Amino acid sequence: MAELTLFSARACPFAHRTRLVLGEKGLDFELVEIDLQQKPAWFSTVSNYGKVPALQHKEHRLVESAIVNEYLDEVFPEPALLPEDPGTRAVARIWIDYANTRFVPAWGALLRAPSEAERASARDALFESLAYLETHALQKTSGKGPFWFGEQPGLVDLTFYPWFERWAALEHHRGPLPITKFERLQRWREALAARPSVKEIENPTPFYAERYARYAAPPPQAVAV
Repeated sequence: MAELTLFSARACPFAHRTRLVLGEKGLDFELVEIDLQQKPAWFSTVSNYGKVPALQHKEHRLVESAIVNEYLDEVFPEPALLPEDPGTRAVARIWIDYANTRFVPAWGALLRAPSEAERASARDALFESLAYLETHALQKTSGKGPFWFGEQPGLVDLTFYPWFERWAALEHHRGPLPITKFERLQRWREALAARPSVKEIENPTPFYAERYARYAAPPPQAVAV
């Protein structure tokens, strides 16, 4: 019996992060899929936030992907997914924070934008974020390797990647969002997409497009009475 239990949802990019970490580390775990639209009553005893991912390991019950992933990296240290040098490790954590506070909200804002004007603004913000990743991250930190800190992927790479697997689904709802002009970012995405840990659990674009349709739908119009 696996000593790790991951409570996940297939479409959730945050849970996707943790599945990638488990895959890169080659860890055995029990996977419990949660229907986030109809969460079972017992799930509140596992995740006090009611969110995935949630991890059960021995007596520990953990939530929030960034916390879960660092815990896994500390408890199962091979291969290490954070840099050994404390300063570089701090930089990695800054990029994880950037993903959570800047990039992911920009991605979600475009998906949810109800009007064309709001979509145009959100599209600009998302591309500004991509340009920032290209010039302030990958061009500076990755050296000759394709990943954030060189030749091997780490927590930063796995933190960002789920939204790039879903990129074509975002385009399905919001039109073309070409990223080929960002050479290092494109190289990074292709290198990660080829990883066994990624390929083993990847989903096709129609899967994501169908599940994100309700977020992209225009809000219902008020009816005059």
